[in-house]
Amino acid sequence: MENIRCEIDDVIAFITISNPGKLNALNMEMWNALAMHFTELNKNTNLRCIIIRGADGHFAAGADVQEFATVRNTLADGMRYHNQVIASALKAISECQHPVVAAIEGVCVGGGLEIAISSDIRIASPNARFGIPINKLGFPLAPKELKSLLGLVGKAVALEILLEGRILNAIEAKQKGLVQRLSDDVSLEALETAKRIAMGAPLAARLNKKFIRRLSFMPEPLSDAEQLEAFSFLETDDYQEGVLGFLAKKVPVFTGK
Repeated sequence: MENIRCEIDDVIAFITISNPGKLNALNMEMWNALAMHFTELNKNTNLRCIIIRGADGHFAAGADVQEFATVRNTLADGMRYHNQVIASALKAISECQHPVVAAIEGVCVGGGLEIAISSDIRIASPNARFGIPINKLGFPLAPKELKSLLGLVGKAVALEILLEGRILNAIEAKQKGLVQRLSDDVSLEALETAKRIAMGAPLAARLNKKFIRRLSFMPEPLSDAEQLEAFSFLETDDYQEGVLGFLAKKVPVFTGK
């Protein structure tokens, strides 16, 4: 069974993230598949809405840390992994011409939360949990990914989420603007939302998406030197300590080196 499944029912498409036993954590193949599916769906002018969800009661637990040693263990690999692989997937979601509804249950952390942030409407179950606890792994949020978080919740909440690395419950996530609403039946509410969108004029929806994105605050791109600084963590002892500690289920001891 594919880890990223795509199904189309009339004018609504369904993307399902599935990685059994890993809370739907995404490996590189899954990030690439996500980008591919959304790129193809973007071309389908018959569609009116896309629902993205996770399998088995969870949305997604972020990137698969077990493959970090092979896909992002050097500065060059890390920059490629974030600036090309993950960024391409998130861009394909956020810039898809069709409205995207995230139906969130269970764990929605790290890269999973970034996928949700890239969606247009986020509906969560009261049991959902949110956060980006990567400070415990010894690394910061990549600039392109940070831009999306900052654009959604602002400076104060972005700092709180990243500096504390705390896991938020659904109520607090809604209060902080990470989700728009909560529902005891996320699947039904997401479907009803998609149907309401589908009843509207599709060209109007696409233009609303395009120009809301165009008129949002756009900072100057980072310089090459700033890009290198942003990913300099990949050459630190703390990064190795954080990732190896996670894999060994040990509390990391960071030294600031």
